[in-house]
Amino acid sequence: MPDTKVVAITLSQPEALSVLSSRVHIAFAIARGGRQGVGNDPVYQHSDTFNCFPFPSLNPAIAEQLRALGERLDTFRKERLAEHDFLTMTDMYNVLERLRELENDDELPPLTDVERDVHQAGLISILKQIHDDIDRTVLAAYGWEDLIPSLVGRPGATLPLPHKSSEQAMAEDELLSRLTLLNHERAAEEKQGLVRWLRPEYQSGKLGIKVPVAVEEHAGTLDVTLPDILERPKWPTDGLEQIRLVRDLLAKAPSPAAPDVIAGILDGRNTSRRRERIAEVLDTLVATGLARTGEHEGQKRYFLPR
Repeated sequence: MPDTKVVAITLSQPEALSVLSSRVHIAFAIARGGRQGVGNDPVYQHSDTFNCFPFPSLNPAIAEQLRALGERLDTFRKERLAEHDFLTMTDMYNVLERLRELENDDELPPLTDVERDVHQAGLISILKQIHDDIDRTVLAAYGWEDLIPSLVGRPGATLPLPHKSSEQAMAEDELLSRLTLLNHERAAEEKQGLVRWLRPEYQSGKLGIKVPVAVEEHAGTLDVTLPDILERPKWPTDGLEQIRLVRDLLAKAPSPAAPDVIAGILDGRNTSRRRERIAEVLDTLVATGLARTGEHEGQKRYFLPR
């Protein structure tokens, strides 16, 4: 039994299993987690992924649906593994990913003989349906049904996918932006003493209103000026639109940018309140893995991972 790289999530609620098994959480974990090995395999880091992940607020109907799906997923996988000694969880999910790839790209080679054996013994089509149902229900729990057509049933829900359609890539960026904003909103709630405990009977007594602080990731930086823009963008009033705009400006920057540089390119008055808000947005992007930060001549600079 390995003593590192193993994360035990001690939640007994089946609905929590559904949320954590959804592509919403997987996308967040891949963006926030580390990498290791020759294959650059993703590593789940509880401090940066689980602790920072904003769980949806569940109404009773959605909670019951996710509870039933979590129980079904758990029972189904245990039955498949118990019935066939040669099956492993890794085998099942590798073939699930291959099945999704084939359904979305008819030019890929078909399943191999070994993959077909796993598909038949593991009833992977049923496993796929369970996960698709989980993904639909979890997205609905967040109120993000508009992302369902672009994400549910697509490859990359259980493993990183380097090549994806522009539609899927845009939907995943939008998903991460919304999770970033929700993470920011939850942090603001916790500063006011409102904490959405997952295990209140255990956590509230031990932790009070202590809020975990994300560790920033640093990298070397270079001096930068943003490219000329004919029309200066206006600073949105909506929090999600602010995050999108700052992320887009970082994407256009040839090298890491300071908050003051970003503030100076916007239309309108460059007030201290606006500069403070831009700094908050940048730190939120870093905390959720969408941006990186470092220092140059004593000043913080920000950039998107390439």
